[in-house]
Amino acid sequence: MAMQHILITQTFHAPLASVFATLTDHEQFGKLLKTKITRVQDSAQDNKNGLGSVRRIQLAPGLSFEETVITFADNTLMEYTVSKGSPIKNHKGRMEFSELNGVSKLHYTIDFEPKINLPLWGGILKRAIQGPIESNLKRYAQQLR
Repeated sequence: MAMQHILITQTFHAPLASVFATLTDHEQFGKLLKTKITRVQDSAQDNKNGLGSVRRIQLAPGLSFEETVITFADNTLMEYTVSKGSPIKNHKGRMEFSELNGVSKLHYTIDFEPKINLPLWGGILKRAIQGPIESNLKRYAQQLR
């Protein structure tokens, strides 16, 4: 099965700390994506959404999966992996943040393989994941202008 790679780059005309706080807060990120995301385990660190925190993404009634934060550096980086459920495997999401002259930038990558080996399935999953994230991040950026 082929590894799928998603790359999303988005700029925000807002302070880095504000953008980072919104996009790494599990519930806020869910609202932004118009998807029910619930933190089911707090991080032992100061930030409850930090290292070791777990969020559940509810796609539809009875269809959910969980992601665990595996790297967290305040205002810089959050990485996570699918830890329970999901039609994908070997997953890693990486949100890198930077700021230049008051403009914040998100470099967001998601790598995964589909669990089911069907022709075109990886591409279908890639579009289903990338489309909503990309369009809603763009909408959020426009709201900050």
